[in-house]
Amino acid sequence: MSGVRRLTQTRDPRWRRRRPLRTRLAVAASAAVALVAVGVCAAAFFVIRYELLHQLDLSLTQSATRVIQENRGEGPQTVAGECRYLSAPACAQIVPADPAADPDAAYLLPVATPVREVAAGKRAPYYSNVSRFGQPLRMLTTPFGDGRALQVALRADPVEKGVRQAAVLLAAVGGAGVLLAGLLGYAVSRTGLAPVARLTSTAERIAATRDPRHRIELPPGPPGRQDEVTRLAASFNTMLGELEQSVSSQRRLVADASHELRTPLTALRTNAELLARGDRLTPAQRERASGALGRGIREVTGLVNDLIELARDEEPLPLLEDVRIAEVVEHAVAVARTHWPQTPFLLDVGAGAAEAVRPGVPARLARLLTNLLDNAAKFSPPGTPVEVALSAYGSGSGSTGAGGPGGGTGLELTVRDHGPGIPAEDLPYVFDRFYRAEAARALPGSGLGLAMARQIARAHGAELTAGAAPGGGALFTLAFGAQGPPGGPHSP
Repeated sequence: MSGVRRLTQTRDPRWRRRRPLRTRLAVAASAAVALVAVGVCAAAFFVIRYELLHQLDLSLTQSATRVIQENRGEGPQTVAGECRYLSAPACAQIVPADPAADPDAAYLLPVATPVREVAAGKRAPYYSNVSRFGQPLRMLTTPFGDGRALQVALRADPVEKGVRQAAVLLAAVGGAGVLLAGLLGYAVSRTGLAPVARLTSTAERIAATRDPRHRIELPPGPPGRQDEVTRLAASFNTMLGELEQSVSSQRRLVADASHELRTPLTALRTNAELLARGDRLTPAQRERASGALGRGIREVTGLVNDLIELARDEEPLPLLEDVRIAEVVEHAVAVARTHWPQTPFLLDVGAGAAEAVRPGVPARLARLLTNLLDNAAKFSPPGTPVEVALSAYGSGSGSTGAGGPGGGTGLELTVRDHGPGIPAEDLPYVFDRFYRAEAARALPGSGLGLAMARQIARAHGAELTAGAAPGGGALFTLAFGAQGPPGGPHSP
């Protein structure tokens, strides 16, 4: 357990958990910029140091070449010794490989074993740092020929001073870069997280007021050029719009349901109170009150069931199966003929539509069709027919409909009545919950049938529309999208 705890703390340090995102982003951005600034200054220091030493080494090489040309054939001796001054030429001395051949005068520059090895040809030329006359010197030891080595030295304190000045200057530049990195990191975090801060503020305001009408202000610009945070804010605005619509729909549903339930509940209470005083009623009155009570209970039960189904926005996946639409239509028409004996129902199933299947819930599709047929029969004068037609379009149907060649087969179901039709001003609202036109308020119903029909249609991937039929009456069209070849993947 201790090992797991240590691993967790390593991956998620406490300082990370305790700091806000803005602070962490500022620290990360500042650290990245500061690291680059310090790295550039360090690289510049080493480049400057290398170049200064390289120039000094080139001067030593030139001095050694000149001494070799001027003193060719000379024996071991001190050739020049004025290097203690900045403006003087380089110090130079010739050293033999054998110490016994050294001159009587002492050498000006230090002679160590590596110098004898260079003279004997056992070692390559090399540079070294020595100190003489209280000053730092840069010395070159190179072969002179015939078992001798040449040592040449120049003062190195100007180079060391230049290196120190460069170090101080670059350190100041690096410090300023670190400070600037901190400011830039803070500015980047503040600017980059501004939409997130607005999103957080909006979310907190919505949580406090429970009002989803608030929106996040987005910067101007085309949607395709927005950054990730702006797109997140736009998505949050879209989610708020959906939430606002859902809350408004819920409130409207509750208000409409309470309004619609008030009348039947009042009637139920009245009839129940009337039956409670049954000893004062005649048998005929008790029978009428009992029948009214039963009808009221059935009405309220149907209304509550409709509300429950409307509250469910999708079909249960375990109940989905391949449904032959023509069979469901035939069954719904047969049931409608039983419920509306005075209304003839004419059914026409077109070529290619009899065998068409769609994934769905048979009972729900039957409820959709029943609602459409009941609505058509309710507005049809006695004896006038309700025309139901099921047709196929697209490939395999002999037409060039919306499915297009090779695009699968689509289905279209139309229900047409010969009643008064739907007024133009009521047409946009016929699928709203509890909406009832002026002409329909005297007829039975709760105004939920068409709303439920459209919801079931959309849950099955279809679209239900309403319009005026040619010659009068209403025309409802249920269109299923094009379906691929049999056996292909499909979903409602």
